[in-house]
Amino acid sequence: MAAGMLAAATPIIRATSALASEQRCEGRHYKKLSGRRIQCFVCPLNCILEDGDTCFCQTRTNVGGTLYNFAYNNPCVLNIDPVEKGPLYHVLPGTQALALGTAGCNLRCLYCQNWSVSQRRPSQTHNFDLTARSIPAYARKKSCRVVSCTYTEPVAFYEYVYDLAVSARTAGLHTHVASAAFINPQPMRELCGVADSFTLAIKGFNQEFYKKVCGTELGPVLEAIKVVKEEGRWLEIVTLVVPTLNDDRKSIESECRWIAENLGTDVPLHFARFYPEHRLKNLPPTPQSTLEQALEIAKGSGLKYVYLANLPGHPANNTYCPKCGDAVVKRVGLKTLSVDLTGGKCRRCGTSVPGLWV
Repeated sequence: MAAGMLAAATPIIRATSALASEQRCEGRHYKKLSGRRIQCFVCPLNCILEDGDTCFCQTRTNVGGTLYNFAYNNPCVLNIDPVEKGPLYHVLPGTQALALGTAGCNLRCLYCQNWSVSQRRPSQTHNFDLTARSIPAYARKKSCRVVSCTYTEPVAFYEYVYDLAVSARTAGLHTHVASAAFINPQPMRELCGVADSFTLAIKGFNQEFYKKVCGTELGPVLEAIKVVKEEGRWLEIVTLVVPTLNDDRKSIESECRWIAENLGTDVPLHFARFYPEHRLKNLPPTPQSTLEQALEIAKGSGLKYVYLANLPGHPANNTYCPKCGDAVVKRVGLKTLSVDLTGGKCRRCGTSVPGLWV
């Protein structure tokens, strides 16, 4: 566990009943305080917990002065997905991923598609018996080359993610993390030491949107994303474009400019179509024209690999060579049709296309 500066107390969940799950592990990145209190430092909320209290993420509980994560070994979502679903377009295209998530989240996004599990505790969901150590064998049995931590928020099941990534790497498997990146720099840096690729969400490029729609802050997200880039892990960015809330030209231009200046023009960016869900059912799906405008803004900012997600069959599903314009990876939605690369280079003109292609 790691120490840090004390911060103001944040909203927590008071203990109301005995925890049902026996699956748990001691938390990482926390500090013991006086009177059996503790402070968690995994995410910027820095929750201070009395004995019996649970963090805002709903997975970490102070038990007698020790922090335990009850999401450990407790996935409630388990699927075999195309790796492209991440969205992850430059890593092992056409392969399958063992995709999993647990209860809990340290955000409260109004449009969350998985709110029925992300806003619950591990003791309140139906969970699979799948330990971090047993994941590699299970993934191989299902012909998966990738283990993807997704669906809910991996920051909430950080300890499980860390240990399964260690197990997967030992077995020669690739670990992918899809996250909102609301995490402190040191935990993110440590996760980069064991995970292989990240799809991180920039949900909108202004603080008002983050506060109003996600219940959190933008600044720590950007800092965590820069850590991944600094550590040399494969990185892709995704933004769900929500009508009237984060689809204005100024915000999209600011985001694309920030990506180009801080992450580089080779980092793939996915603009995803919003569909009404959870507490934003009053809004319409994102118009195709809005997504295409975002695509043009990103290209105008110099970004080389820009995609439109949730629009199957659109030309922006494909990966294009930045020099000759040839479609080097052809897709329809999440299905990869062909990969025209040799040693990571365009077969037509020999230009290198960054990614993990083998």
